[in-house]
Amino acid sequence: MFEFAVRIINLSIFLRESRKEFVLSKQILRSGTSIGANIEEATGAVSKAEFKFKLSIAYKESRETHYWLRLLFRTKYIDNRMYKSLQFDCEELKKLLYASLKGLK
Repeated sequence: MFEFAVRIINLSIFLRESRKEFVLSKQILRSGTSIGANIEEATGAVSKAEFKFKLSIAYKESRETHYWLRLLFRTKYIDNRMYKSLQFDCEELKKLLYASLKGLK
């Protein structure tokens, strides 16, 4: 999760500096780094309900990040190689979070 956040930060820097894109870069920075932050918060939860709540936020943020990645790719801000790599990692996070949440029910 941490390394994914680092990659998202680097993507945001690339978008701002190389593509002069300032709106979508901020959106993906927010959602992409929020995934790991919410997982960290979940590990410090004082109750099962709080743990589940924080994981559910992380899951929603992973879905939002996936959306921004698709949008950046379709609008040609990122190339296929960059998209596929980040999308794969994002998809893996989504699957992990979904399975974790499903196991908590």
